[in-house]
Amino acid sequence: MTDQRELDDWARRHTRVAAYDLCVDSERRILLCRIAPGYPATGHWTLPGGGIKFGESPADGALRELTEETGLIGRIDYLAFVHSTAREAQPDEGIGPWHSVRIAYRVSITGGELRDEMDESSDRAAWLSASELSAVPLVDLARAALAWLKDPTITFR
Repeated sequence: MTDQRELDDWARRHTRVAAYDLCVDSERRILLCRIAPGYPATGHWTLPGGGIKFGESPADGALRELTEETGLIGRIDYLAFVHSTAREAQPDEGIGPWHSVRIAYRVSITGGELRDEMDESSDRAAWLSASELSAVPLVDLARAALAWLKDPTITFR
């Protein structure tokens, strides 16, 4: 029989499905966004993207997030990889146990103008070269994307 404490723990757990854009330009730079103050991993860089809305397809969510966070318009070329991670509660961040499923699409930019997002979860968008990447903090998803670009046969568990 399940006790109340187990039920309470289960209720606080959260699974988030998110979709991201993996964009590389003709100069082999990757498009990344910096996480804004007030969000977990403030100051770290990640792929443009984020949580999909209820009923929204992951591909549509990825393209919506691309435009919201960078001002750019894109086209999904293909599914690059799926990255999954789980963490225990982070009380200092106000986060209970969570599981994140991240769908990364290879995306080509078709229009728009690069700009920073205002008053949201990211505060800067930029194309970063390999040398620039070594000088900035990256979230695990960005590191996974770089690994996948080096070896597209890699799978994440």
